[in-house]
This record gives sequence, structure tokens and C-alpha cells, in this order.
Amino acid sequence: MNVTIKDVAKAAGVSVATVSRVLNNSAAVSASAAENVNNAIKELGYSPNFLGRNLRKRETNIILAIIPSTEQTFYSDIIKGMQNAASEHGYDILLSTSNSSYNIEMRLLDMLFKRTVDAAILLGTQLDVKTLTDINKQHHIALCCERVEGADVLTVTVDDEGGAFAAVNSLIEMGHTRIGMVSTTVNSLSSYDREQGYKRALGENGIELREDYIYRGTYDFSHGIKAFEHFMSLPEPPSAIFCISDILAASVVKKAISEGYSVGSDISVCGFDNILLSWMYTPGITTVEQPCYDIGRTVVTELIENINIGTKSNKKIKLPYKIIKRESSGQYSK
Repeated sequence: MNVTIKDVAKAAGVSVATVSRVLNNSAAVSASAAENVNNAIKELGYSPNFLGRNLRKRETNIILAIIPSTEQTFYSDIIKGMQNAASEHGYDILLSTSNSSYNIEMRLLDMLFKRTVDAAILLGTQLDVKTLTDINKQHHIALCCERVEGADVLTVTVDDEGGAFAAVNSLIEMGHTRIGMVSTTVNSLSSYDREQGYKRALGENGIELREDYIYRGTYDFSHGIKAFEHFMSLPEPPSAIFCISDILAASVVKKAISEGYSVGSDISVCGFDNILLSWMYTPGITTVEQPCYDIGRTVVTELIENINIGTKSNKKIKLPYKIIKRESSGQYSK
């Protein structure tokens, strides 16, 4: 037989309201009454229906985080930052994957619409500006890692354009003027911003932009190999290659070594993200570090503040990057 809160109240000799206050850790209960209630709960084996109670309060203390895929390893530190910040505020993170599908994303967001989660964080989204803005008028949502131009939504990212500019500028300072870029055709503003940073660095240093020095594919490992093959087939190959992700940079390094090039001497390579692979690789890969843990902490902290104050501060927060120099990049020597 299911034990109810009324059974607990009767066994403890208190009111249902007192049992409820004990369950909610309210200070407005005497020590003796709390002890009686807790003893009755143990004796009867009562298990409170927290979900039902929280739904009545319109709170679940759960934040949904939707990632496009599990392939990007830098998500792990972002999620860790989210979980730690959430825990400090009495929240939990519910993680799910959309596989970059609009339909799956909307189906997952149904949990937000039906109030089985308090808020949602989108780490890359297929939703358009109007949809995001409309959802944000009725619910608490945030964008993380990937911004959407014009969306009136709390957004936390790294300074993608600035990071790419600094990375390419560092290669120029090493004497490189023939610098290729491995980008993508993927519709993401982080890719766009990194490409703009690459172009700005060339422009500010008086280096001509060459379209044949830009290879666009996908984030798949194989496209770094294809990019390297393209660059080396040119009459005048680049002496350095900037990649918009460490996965692509690792692919370029692997192909270069297999073709007999000395990476860091014959060809310099720089990535973006500073995932674990970048320093485990031999040679270590020069890269732009994203403050992944801080990104996760920041987006959750800001989102919970929005929930608590009942209004929305739709900030656009760009966290700083850091250039990590390793063996894959070196002075131009030809």
C-alpha cells in the first residue's frame, strides 16, 4: 500500500503542513516535531513525490543542457563547469543530445514547455532567431559556445574572432606570410568568427588574402587530411596552417608527418580549443584555449540568476581566450 503524507502526519502526531515543512527543510519546525516526522518517515517507508510537489510549485531545480553531438571533447569541461555551478545552487543538469536535428531539439525542449525542467541551455542550435526569441519570452533559455546573430537570448561564448586573430598574428610574428586556413561549410557563427579573425590578421599585416589558401569542409578528422593535400598541391603551398579546431589540426599534423614533413619546421600548424588531444599529440599542437569550464559555470550562474529574479538579463558574454604555444609551430626558415 502506498504511504501518503497524511499517514506520516498521523503517525507523527502533527499536521500535514508540519510534515511538508520538514520535507522542505523549513526552520519553522521545532526539533521534537522534526524528529517525530523523520522517525515516522523511516518507520512507514515514506518516499515523497518531489517531482509532483515541484511541478505544483512550478520548480524542478533541473536545467536541461542539449549538445549537438558527443564528438566534440571540449564539451566535457563545459558540462563539468555547468554541473558544479548548478550543484552550488541546488540544481542538477540533465544532459541530452540533439544530433544537430531541429526536430529532436524541439522534442527535447518540450520538457521545458511542460515544466519538467526549469530552464534549457543550447550548446549549438538549429533553431532560428525568431524561434529562440519567442521561446525566451515564455521560458528561461541560454545559448552556450555558439551564438545566434540577433537572438535576444542569454549567450556565453569565447571570443572566437579575437582568438583566431591572435593565433594567426602569432604565426605572422614567426615570419610566416603564406598562411592557409582549414575552415568548414558548417553553418555556425563560431566558424564564421574564426574565419573573420584569420582575415583580419592578414589584412592588418598587409598580407594578401588568397582564396586558394582557405579550405572548407567539415569538422570530421578526414577533412584535415584533405585540406593538407589541397594546400600541398598548390604551386606555392603555405608555410603555416591555422585550423578552426584541434581535431582538424591533429589531422593536418598526422598527414604532414606521413608525407615526410617536419611539423614545426617545414610546416607550422595551429588549432583551436585546446582539447586533451592537442597536448597529448606528438608534436604538441599550438592552439587557442577556450575557457571551457568557466563557460559552463558562467552560463549556469547567469541562468539561475535570471530564474531567481524572475526577469531576464539577456547578456552577450564573451570570455577571454589564451594562446598555447607548442612544438607544432615554429619560425619560418625558408
